[in-house]
Amino acid sequence: MRIETEEKLVTAGLSATALISVIVLFIVVLYILLNGIGAINPEFLLEAPYRFEYGGIFPQIIGSLCLIGVCMLFAIPLGLASAIYLAEYAPDNRITSSVRFFVECLAGVPSIVIGLFGLAFLVYYLGIGVSMLSGGLALGFMILPWTVRASEEAIKTVPQAYREASLALGVTKWKTIRHVVLKSAYPGIITGVLLGMGKAIGETAVVLLTAGSGLESFLPRSLRDPVASLPVYVYMLATQGHTPDALSRAFGASLVLIAIFLAISVVALLLRNRYVKKMGRGR
Repeated sequence: MRIETEEKLVTAGLSATALISVIVLFIVVLYILLNGIGAINPEFLLEAPYRFEYGGIFPQIIGSLCLIGVCMLFAIPLGLASAIYLAEYAPDNRITSSVRFFVECLAGVPSIVIGLFGLAFLVYYLGIGVSMLSGGLALGFMILPWTVRASEEAIKTVPQAYREASLALGVTKWKTIRHVVLKSAYPGIITGVLLGMGKAIGETAVVLLTAGSGLESFLPRSLRDPVASLPVYVYMLATQGHTPDALSRAFGASLVLIAIFLAISVVALLLRNRYVKKMGRGR
């Protein structure tokens, strides 16, 4: 009887904790929605800003998407390749353990430090300048450990029997990894990528130091052009806005940023679930 009571208390406590997390999320989103929905209109979404606090946020929307695109193109291949090596090829020794330790340390480095590194190394030392390329690469450095660790753990969850069956049929190790392991680990890898993307899409310090002021009223024509971004735009409006509706516009831009992330996440999760169902039918 005592064991059953204890189990019920633990279940109730864990359920309450999960519910509190969901409630906090809904409160934050609802607060932003109520304060920002008034600023949303076609002009706000499709025009460029002018005089800092007027016009729309179209360049900021496109700039944020471009930065995320460059970031993902850099971080996903490098992170996935590193994860494959650590999970499938690296021997279990002190060197491998040290690599994992430093990857986890990189995940905890403050974003302002990553931004300062991007400013010193990418902008000045390599001479790339304040640009979309510098901003995307700096964001890639920031989310790289998330991609590596999530992908490695997803690969490790694939049953060893899958590898042994493939190798027993005469398939090479690399083809086994490509066609068996990665396909089975795909859902977990997607989840890790989404976590990293969520961290990158809302980043302010790194983008402010490497990509642009956030107030650019033009669309980038190349990777070497400065680029506007929604997080920096929100920061500028919230801290330096002088008109009565500046804060409302900041909430409106925040609402658009949340909507972009949710839209990308929903599409990625739908593709993941479809792939999982397809694999289930294939078996």
